Amino acid sequence: MSSTQRPAADRRPRARIMTLMAGTCVLALGACGDGMDLDLRGPIGGGLNTSDAARAATADRPKPDARGIISYPTYQVAVAQRGDTLGKLATRIGVSAQELARYNGIGIDDSLRQGEVIALPGRVAEPAGGPITPGGRDITSIAGAAIDSAGASQIETSTLAPAAGQSQAGAEPVRHRVERGETAYTIARLYNVPVRSLADWNGLGADFAVREGQFLIIPVAAQRSAAAAPPEPATQLPGAGSPTPEPPSAAKPLPPEDTVPAATARQEKPKEAPDLGKQQTTSAPKARMSYPVRGDIVRPFSKGKNDGIDIAASAGTAVKAADAGTVAAITKDTKGTPIIVVKHSGNLLTVYSNVDNVAVKTGDSVARGQTLAKIPSSGPAAVHFEVRNGFDSLDPVPYLTE
Repeated sequence: MSSTQRPAADRRPRARIMTLMAGTCVLALGACGDGMDLDLRGPIGGGLNTSDAARAATADRPKPDARGIISYPTYQVAVAQRGDTLGKLATRIGVSAQELARYNGIGIDDSLRQGEVIALPGRVAEPAGGPITPGGRDITSIAGAAIDSAGASQIETSTLAPAAGQSQAGAEPVRHRVERGETAYTIARLYNVPVRSLADWNGLGADFAVREGQFLIIPVAAQRSAAAAPPEPATQLPGAGSPTPEPPSAAKPLPPEDTVPAATARQEKPKEAPDLGKQQTTSAPKARMSYPVRGDIVRPFSKGKNDGIDIAASAGTAVKAADAGTVAAITKDTKGTPIIVVKHSGNLLTVYSNVDNVAVKTGDSVARGQTLAKIPSSGPAAVHFEVRNGFDSLDPVPYLTE
């Protein structure tokens, strides 16, 4: 009998095994078709975690109107259409082509990519429904809008006619002006957003190229429900579990000290007391500004996120002027809550929002510590306070403590 030939009895068990293996494969493939999801993360990936990617998810850019305008409370941008040049875009939205080119650092005849974002130096007619406004009541953005609409030398306010149509809601993105040496990647890392989202929001090319002086709008984070949010890792408090160091005095004896016997000390003539009347005292250095209210800072300054500080105070507390100046503007937010802007020397402005019962009017000269308004009886029990140098927001704390 040849070595390759076997009796039929020996071949039958092998045939049964092959049949069982083929049936198992058929069942596995059928399960895949029914939507079965085999979790192979444990033995292969060692624990896959997508929480960082979920936190970095950004929302889609708002849709522009027919002209290509996207309008926010403090600025507007135009989105280029297919075949646009800068001059053609300027004609469509009704602005000066020379001013638009100078503001964005490009030529009038330069071609624009479809979807490319162009910053507007001023405001044009609002889209139907008005500018995109925050979904909730954000006193920080309201105060910023009051400042941005005010000039450094003269501040005027006017009542806007109600816009027709449904108003849009959404977070206002930060604007970033590209400096020399910056790239799309460094800007994306600066704001912790995906570079692809930055390119999509601003209509960048395939090479993600940016130019010096270009304005970019930073994508905002997508809204996530509390149930979908990944749990935050437990943070150990500083010093927890750390041994307390032994005081130096317990390890080494005190240094030697020269002492005088009590008898010798009694024989010495007592020194004359100093004439305190001849000594001139100076007062402690005065801070540049005083606190508008006394309370805890419940929300600190964060450039581009919170352009001031929120100071807690109970309802009815008097909100006082941080320094002497002139009331430059008194406006109201969409809820009808007043916002007070005071102009000081040195091109400084202070903003007081979330106030009520205004006690001053536009053009009044106010003294340091003079009551401007009061904390309202409803809403957040805090005043939002900003210090600005022209249009640039500054951290108020150094002005209140130095």
